[in-house]
Amino acid sequence: MDKVKVPDIVCKIETYAAVNPSEDPEKIRAAVSNVILNTSYDYKDGSIKAVSRDIHSLSKIKETIQKRKVNRVYRRQMRYNTKGDTTWFYLNKQAAYANIIAICDEAEESPMGPIKIIIHCEDLEKVVDWLAPEFVD
Repeated sequence: MDKVKVPDIVCKIETYAAVNPSEDPEKIRAAVSNVILNTSYDYKDGSIKAVSRDIHSLSKIKETIQKRKVNRVYRRQMRYNTKGDTTWFYLNKQAAYANIIAICDEAEESPMGPIKIIIHCEDLEKVVDWLAPEFVD
């Protein structure tokens, strides 16, 4: 895995994934841990919640964006879903379990429900530019 240069940004990253009655909570935790690094997980009220204050926890998502050259898709979603100092996007939960990071435009694109990534940051533009740069080599 390439070393990803991480800016000095203070942020809070929340990750949510519903655990359906037919799903194993441990498998959903594994799916979340395949997309978000270095975080603690909490299972209660039928969902997995992970919280991180380290932007580096988004590194796997950033690497996928770079490899697949899908920065415009992520930028569009984050801009569309921005309110104040917060933005969010959905990832496909089943793909995440298979260690594949795939963005969803709508929650319904992930049949068993999505993983929702919420980013809170005073300098949100800097996070968006780091995660999904406007211009890619």
